[in-house]
Amino acid sequence: MKLNRRSALGLGTVATATAVLGANATQASAEPTDPAQRVARMYNRAVANAQGVWSSFVTVGGATAVEVNADAVVEAYSVNKLGVAVAVLDKIDRGLLTLDQRVELTAAIVIQDIDGIFALDRAYPSSITLGHVMSNLLTLSDNTCVRLCGLVCPALELNEILRNKGFVHTQVVPVANPNRFFLGKTTPRETHTLLSRLVAGELLSATSTDYLLNVIRSTSAFNDGIRLNLSTPERLRVATKAGWFNDGRNEAGIVFTEDGRPGAVYSLFARGPFAGDAAVNDADFGAPHPAMRARQALGRTLVDVVDATPAPTGTRVHYIPKIQHSNGG
Repeated sequence: MKLNRRSALGLGTVATATAVLGANATQASAEPTDPAQRVARMYNRAVANAQGVWSSFVTVGGATAVEVNADAVVEAYSVNKLGVAVAVLDKIDRGLLTLDQRVELTAAIVIQDIDGIFALDRAYPSSITLGHVMSNLLTLSDNTCVRLCGLVCPALELNEILRNKGFVHTQVVPVANPNRFFLGKTTPRETHTLLSRLVAGELLSATSTDYLLNVIRSTSAFNDGIRLNLSTPERLRVATKAGWFNDGRNEAGIVFTEDGRPGAVYSLFARGPFAGDAAVNDADFGAPHPAMRARQALGRTLVDVVDATPAPTGTRVHYIPKIQHSNGG
């Protein structure tokens, strides 16, 4: 593997460094058999090709595979919608809100961007349930849903809920209107911890945990990154949330084994400059982007690794949705 000085500086220190720089040429070229080393090797290959500045934390079967600038405070972008959803679901668990509770959708609250569905409706005012709000927040990443969540969980309360759960860096940014906020920052380690504690049943009730995981495993969720090179059944085993803005390209999630155990947890935050033309990259949020290609390669490896590696004993089993298509009727 070719690793130039610029790429090495961007990669930082990988926990399983032997998978990157072997003691000799034969060792460096041989494919590792250890699952964490296999993931580390693919990560470094992919990131070296993509370039950019990466901050990441990835575990496989509970073992650290990648630990690169894991405590760096980074722009989360839409990955922090996971934190928003956790805060709203926490209020539901405490009986302060319900999934079928309705919020008002006015023309003034709709963000006119190209993400999501509410900017496309052209039919306001209307009302929708919190369940619909969060399913669109997490699958289509509809930014109007951020404002709708803010109606029932204002910025200061949201941050307090997350801090009380131990997430001091995973915070939104309040603005003058108390019910609105920017999505703020996090660290790769905190996002990884949020996902790990979620899947372990330590953050929310069993019902709310199932709700959130079911939404972000949906085939309607983000498919251009980790899940692109996976089959439909494999995609249903990956719970993921991506976030992007300007030159930032982020994604975090969980890869489940076939029997529903969390086999890998990944938290990947990257910003430019990436390989190629910066102007082209900054306008591209789809699958051809260099950061996306890196995540696609890593996603294939993660699924292959968790399929070949028994999950740690005692890990909680989560039902994997089955493929059920419809042709209307």
